[in-house]
Amino acid sequence: HPSVRKMFTMFVMPMSLIPPAMFLYSMYVTPGAIFPAAVPQITGFEALLLFVCFYAAQLVMVPLMASIIQQLGEVANARPDYHDAFMLAAVAPAPLWLGALVLFVPSAWFAVAAMAVAWVASAALIYHGIEPLFKLEDHSRSRLLGSFVLTTGVVAWLALMVVLALLLSMIVGLR
Repeated sequence: HPSVRKMFTMFVMPMSLIPPAMFLYSMYVTPGAIFPAAVPQITGFEALLLFVCFYAAQLVMVPLMASIIQQLGEVANARPDYHDAFMLAAVAPAPLWLGALVLFVPSAWFAVAAMAVAWVASAALIYHGIEPLFKLEDHSRSRLLGSFVLTTGVVAWLALMVVLALLLSMIVGLR
């Protein structure tokens, strides 16, 4: 089992690069095909600033989710160590990170469908990871805890999307 530091540097950091990179790719290569085109188009420095801020927000979110997962264990009368909670927080969003690669295809409908599949895969990782992580024998408690973790993950993902939208609007609005 890799350490938290190794998992963060060798898995979370590279995977977190994919969504901001693909977002910028879709804005510059196929402007307006998936996301509404930024008018006026953002400059290279503004794009770099957006990239760095969105990347940093994702990097902060994984350890935060690990702490939340660790605390949610009390719902099921179990408390995993931080290492195990971090592993779930790091692995569960992998389909979402990889789902951003769909932005190579300039179709909003295709992107929505692919992200729905990525969410289902992420939910499956959460539901299947909860029981061994928390060492639970009761399937109903596992499902309940999985639902709490999944709901928290959805809220975290929505918060990241809001951060991205706010960053973009602030960058364009500060001109």
